[in-house]
Amino acid sequence: MQLTGKVGLVTGGTRGIGAAVAVALAREGADVAIVGRTEDDEARQTRAAIQALGRRCELITADCAKPADCTRCVEATARLLGGVDVVVHSAGGAVNGGLLELTPEAWQGAFDVHVHAIFHLCRAAIPLMRPKKEGAIILISSTAGKLATPSNIAYQAVKGAIPHITRGLAREFAPDNIRINCVAPGVIRTRFHEKMSAEQKKLNLEQRIPLKREGTPEQVADAILMLVKNDYITGDTVTIDGGLTMRIA
Repeated sequence: MQLTGKVGLVTGGTRGIGAAVAVALAREGADVAIVGRTEDDEARQTRAAIQALGRRCELITADCAKPADCTRCVEATARLLGGVDVVVHSAGGAVNGGLLELTPEAWQGAFDVHVHAIFHLCRAAIPLMRPKKEGAIILISSTAGKLATPSNIAYQAVKGAIPHITRGLAREFAPDNIRINCVAPGVIRTRFHEKMSAEQKKLNLEQRIPLKREGTPEQVADAILMLVKNDYITGDTVTIDGGLTMRIA
């Protein structure tokens, strides 16, 4: 897919990986709607960065854990920017706690924003893509969906589900030339990983990550951009983790 004149929608697009993706789409010629729960300084800075590239940007405040907000995001993007050609679902966050520590509400909330939002976003966006016989949807999993770590069961569950959802949707909508792919980032230099202790960071860099460095949001955005532009890839998951998940010792 060539992105000049296309419209992208990025949930969680006001900061971190989502913001890097939104700017990358704009750099390739797309107008972009970015979704965040609040209109704060980071959100406004991301919008300004996109506008500085000469592209239109709409900032939509919404909570992707709410089905009505997911639908509203898609509808607002189509109304304000003239359509929806690319959807990147980057909204989400950490869900800490083991099985006996998590509340049922926290468990449900993890599925609402990471998994159920996919259902509602796709149900709203795909009917807009079908008449064009073209569309790209990118979902964000994680290496946490492949590996087990203590006190992380909800996050592991939702991120493990996303590659399977990707394959199912990709198979269903391939006849419409709507491609659905996924990326699975590892340790990326974002606010998500800022809370790691110095000891954990040292362990990651010296023992767990073969390339011995963290990734950047821009590196994840580059992979997403490749999946959007290459129209012969669908149903795939690209891992961006510096070799973290290939280790066996």
